[in-house]
Amino acid sequence: MTMTRMTTAELRGYQQICGRDGAIMAIACDQRGGMRTLLAADPAEQAKITNDMLGDTKSDITRYLASEASCVLLDPLCAVPRIVDEGVLNRDTALLIGLDASGFDVSPEGYRLSRLVPGIDARRVRELGGTGGKIMVYLRADKPEANSHNIAILKQCIADFAKEDLLLVVEFLTYQLEGESAEDYSAKIPSLVEEGTRISLDCGAKVLKLPYPGTPEACARITDLAGEVPWAVLSAGVNHATFLGQVEIAMRNGASGVIAGRSLWKDCISLDRDVQREKLKTVAVSRLREIQAVIGNYRRKAA
Repeated sequence: MTMTRMTTAELRGYQQICGRDGAIMAIACDQRGGMRTLLAADPAEQAKITNDMLGDTKSDITRYLASEASCVLLDPLCAVPRIVDEGVLNRDTALLIGLDASGFDVSPEGYRLSRLVPGIDARRVRELGGTGGKIMVYLRADKPEANSHNIAILKQCIADFAKEDLLLVVEFLTYQLEGESAEDYSAKIPSLVEEGTRISLDCGAKVLKLPYPGTPEACARITDLAGEVPWAVLSAGVNHATFLGQVEIAMRNGASGVIAGRSLWKDCISLDRDVQREKLKTVAVSRLREIQAVIGNYRRKAA
């Protein structure tokens, strides 16, 4: 497999999303639909949460949590440019901007079709002050017919960012098919993540954000497969203790860091901003410190 090496400009962007130890430690808060469901249980209440209100929550996550990490991942609908323009984003915190729209369409066969936020390309990410972009698509690597639409999006974004010589982090998520049992799906996760990684690399990905592949062996195989392409593990909203264990296994088996969102802040956000700020400063930051300690163990050993 031919490895896609970063250009000098991309490498510079990559260094900025990493901490001083050279590991990625990014706070993901580009969620929109998912964030609304955490802020209010009732659909009618969720519908009242405006993009500006989501922007307030993202602003607080950026100020109180992401300022303690090396990078924040934000969306271009609620969060940027305001987080830059209002001086919320710390000068030492890199900014990744998400290109994927919230949710997905469903094909007649029941496959998930990813969508992009209209008008957001590499050039626009640069204009918004981004260090780089992030694209997420859904992949079911065991069903080639499920992926053509999403692979086309992936290739289009990778080509666009290459033309602009701007860092792009490539993420994919797997999903359970209708009629597939939870047991069958869980058993397939290591191979779905591994083969999804192969698809992403074949499309030219230079930095990967991956679901936890399920086992230490799968992590090691992904590291072998990726070669010089760094990969970070995402939290998928599992609880903090579970995620810490996953980070430990991923780092021990060659991951280059973490891009974590909900597992850090899901029970800290609130429509009461005083409560939200207090919990972010205490609960979320202490969780971040624990993740940083795990990453630090492996980085120091590697150095």
